[in-house]
Amino acid sequence: MQPHILPLKTVRNPRDLGGYITKDGLKVKTGRLLRTGRICKLSDHDTNFLTQYGLTKIIDLRSQKERQADPDSQISHALHYDISISPEDNTQAGKSFEEMFELYKDNQNAAFRHMCETYQLMITREHSQHAFHQILELLANNESGATLFHCSEGKDRTGMTTFFILYILGVDLETIRQDYLYSNYMLNDYRARRDQEAREKGESLIFRANLRSLGSVANEYLDSALITIEEKYGELDSYIENQLKVSSAMKQRLRDLYLEK
Repeated sequence: MQPHILPLKTVRNPRDLGGYITKDGLKVKTGRLLRTGRICKLSDHDTNFLTQYGLTKIIDLRSQKERQADPDSQISHALHYDISISPEDNTQAGKSFEEMFELYKDNQNAAFRHMCETYQLMITREHSQHAFHQILELLANNESGATLFHCSEGKDRTGMTTFFILYILGVDLETIRQDYLYSNYMLNDYRARRDQEAREKGESLIFRANLRSLGSVANEYLDSALITIEEKYGELDSYIENQLKVSSAMKQRLRDLYLEK
């Protein structure tokens, strides 16, 4: 099925996870789990939409530095939680062109490798493991309303958070992968604007290739996470239970809250 895209104009990559079918034939509820990019410049229209949509919780997955630079817009009646997946901005989302140029001016594959390493860190770093647990625990205690979780562009940290949520709910891995990769479609205009800006600055093709890697998702990024899990921790279920500390009771609680017939 096609992802459920939300009609927000001042938020990148806005989607509702509702509608996906699990392996045992249940359906993820609509209006409960929302994934987006940063929400620092919400228009009145988008703020009103989210309020009417029943938003009650916002989880900001960004680093403290990112949050300070672009704080979330305030939405009345929505509780806000800062749960950084990484203590710093590993995705380079907050860096300027000038800062990135020194990193990515010589090797067209540098950003690609960096992104693969970023996904490995999201799996192995204790800080990230604890953050994923906090998010899942928060969701397991949210009996009503919609929870919105976001990073910068809503693709990497948000993508891995979505991965764990949908997997625990019982959605098959290929559907989860397609939802993850759909960020590329949602961010086409964003990447095009970034490339145009770099071209106008006279940046090289090598640098622009790296920009595209930073602004995209890829099978190889997600596979870096999954391979790391398999090599270091064994089965995915074991990782979720032992590293993310998600008990059978929490899994069932999440399924009870977010699935329907």
